[in-house]
Amino acid sequence: MNLLLSAPSLNVYEQMALDECLVRTRPDDITLRFYRWTDSPAVTFGYSQFAHEVKKTLAARAFWGPYARRPTGGGVVFHQRDLTFSLVFVSAERPSDIYKKFHHFILAELAARGINSMSFNKVLPASAYAPSVNHTASACFINPVENDLLSADGHKILGGAIRRFGQTVLYQGSLQVPDGRENPLYKNAVIGAVRSFLGADLRPCGASAALISSARRLADEQYKTLAWTEKF
Repeated sequence: MNLLLSAPSLNVYEQMALDECLVRTRPDDITLRFYRWTDSPAVTFGYSQFAHEVKKTLAARAFWGPYARRPTGGGVVFHQRDLTFSLVFVSAERPSDIYKKFHHFILAELAARGINSMSFNKVLPASAYAPSVNHTASACFINPVENDLLSADGHKILGGAIRRFGQTVLYQGSLQVPDGRENPLYKNAVIGAVRSFLGADLRPCGASAALISSARRLADEQYKTLAWTEKF
């Protein structure tokens, strides 16, 4: 089944938990979800980041709000006005190839809608960037990596993180533009990109009460805990 899933507003811990629940309960489906936030601004950081480095990054930005370790990789992402979304699907491709192809399709869809003040960094080698290394808590939108989307002035505006659960892939993305959550052009561009990338139409569907209950339970039992937040 191919779903455009609508869920109620959730906090940062519940957002992470719901994405994991989708992987666990619907591993063979294509599911796209746009986050609705109850606690924005909030921060997420990559699965392998050191908690003490993350805290330094947050302190440097004078951020004292909620923050959660993602099930996916990447660096520190500040969620304030961004369009945040996740995509669950089955693929045997390498994460780097998935990342490149999906972002190509998003760029094409943005351009088709007249949002063309962006450049795609495929022309630059990976060595031109400062990607996060090992557990270092880089601020994701300060240090772009290969195949992120950049604005015309070189600032990163779209990045994502990927994790495999067997053959099931979880992609979590953030489009950092001022009107990302309000302007329907951005959501429609992502939806169009998923259709082109995976060759699938998406059926609008509301998240069931049982699914949301499971996500909230997982948030309480895992994502809110110090054992998870300070895992490394």
